[in-house]
Amino acid sequence: HSCALTATGGVMCWGSNTNGQLGNNNYNHPSPVPVNVVGLSSGVVAIAAGSSHACVLTALGGIKCWGSNQFGQLGNNTFSDESLLPVDVVGLPSGVVSIATGEHHTCALTSTGGMMCWGDNDNGQLGNNSLTVSAVPVNVSGLSSGVSYMTGARWHTCALTSDGGGMCWGANDFGQLGDGTDIRSLIPVYISGMAPVPTIFTDVPSTYW
Repeated sequence: HSCALTATGGVMCWGSNTNGQLGNNNYNHPSPVPVNVVGLSSGVVAIAAGSSHACVLTALGGIKCWGSNQFGQLGNNTFSDESLLPVDVVGLPSGVVSIATGEHHTCALTSTGGMMCWGDNDNGQLGNNSLTVSAVPVNVSGLSSGVSYMTGARWHTCALTSDGGGMCWGANDFGQLGDGTDIRSLIPVYISGMAPVPTIFTDVPSTYW
C-alpha cells in the first residue's frame, strides 16, 4: 500500500487493505485509487508506512497509526489484530518531531533528540536490549538524546547522531548494521567508519601549579 500527504494536511492511501492499512474503516477491499483516511483531513505533517500498517505525525506532535497490530506496532497498548481507523500512540512525550516504520515496528524521534520504538522485536529492532515485542513506546538504549535523523527498515533501524555518528541495531544477517559483522544487535552499534571523532583539546596551560 501507499499513502500521500495533501497540501491541506490530509492523508489518502491506496493499494492492499487486508489489515485495514488504508484507514478508511474497511478491510479486505483493496483500492486502486487513493481513498481518504478517516479523521485525517487536516493537521498531519508527516507519514510513514510499514508492511501492513501506517502512522502519521500530527502538527501537535502526536502520532496516530492504523492497520495491522499483531505485534503492537500501532502503539496503543493492545495486540488486537488490526485497527481500521487511526488510533493514538500512547506513552510518548510531548513534542515528537519525526516518525519511521519498519515491517512491523515503528519509531519516534522526540524534540530532545531521543528515540523510542514499539512493535515487533524478534531481531532487536526496538533497540532496548531485549527481544520482547512492545505495544507501547520503549526507549532505545543509549539514545535518549543526540539523534538528528532516523530510518526504519524491515527488521532493523538506524539513526544519525548530531555529532556525525551513524548507528544501527536489529537484524544483521546480511551485514545491514554496517558494523563489520553479521551478528544481530539488540542495542545501537556504530556503523564502521561512522563513529564520532573525539574532540582533542590543545589549549593546555603552559604553567602548572
